[in-house]
Amino acid sequence: MPYPAGHREEVREKIVLSARKLFNQFGFDNVSVDRIMAHAGLTRGGFYSYFKSKSELYAEVLQCFFTDPNWKNCWEGVHVDITSGDLGPQIVRAYLSRQHFEDVGNSCPMVALPSDVARSGKSAKGAFENVFRAMTAVLEQSLAKDGTDSHAAAQAIAALCVGGMVVARALDDRALADELRESAMSVALKLGGWDQNSNGLPILESQFAEPSLGI
Repeated sequence: MPYPAGHREEVREKIVLSARKLFNQFGFDNVSVDRIMAHAGLTRGGFYSYFKSKSELYAEVLQCFFTDPNWKNCWEGVHVDITSGDLGPQIVRAYLSRQHFEDVGNSCPMVALPSDVARSGKSAKGAFENVFRAMTAVLEQSLAKDGTDSHAAAQAIAALCVGGMVVARALDDRALADELRESAMSVALKLGGWDQNSNGLPILESQFAEPSLGI
């Protein structure tokens, strides 16, 4: 009996989502094809009808909501509306949120996998670069028009988001990690011209981080 329409795409998505979570949590070298397939509820034998190698799958996993329209671009209490006119500050707040910090399995791979990428081949580095370029482009479109070099500012904001989360995840002191995230967020929002609310006060995580609130 033939498989129903869309079956192949569904299986491929299961493999990608399984690999993304496992790579984010354990790194590329510590996750086998067998483990990826078992986590997806599939058998190893089917893997090679979708991907030539684990490395090819790895390059596809290196996506985020900037390049993948099917990315589950929200964490608990945090949602990014990619059609919104104020997308830039939404990205900064979501990226450096407590929820993103804690949800390692569903992280943007730019946070979880940079050291793996640095040791990988051209395909993985190219995929990582594509996501960073896409993030920069989205931020650049949202920047306040105040004469600032928007491309340079967007690159710096993207680096603050990714780098800030990477360093925060590496810290054992949770209070210091939280302080670092809020500091990176405050500077990134200020650099984009998004740091002031209607009362002229800085927008800090405490104003939006409750799980019941969206961004």
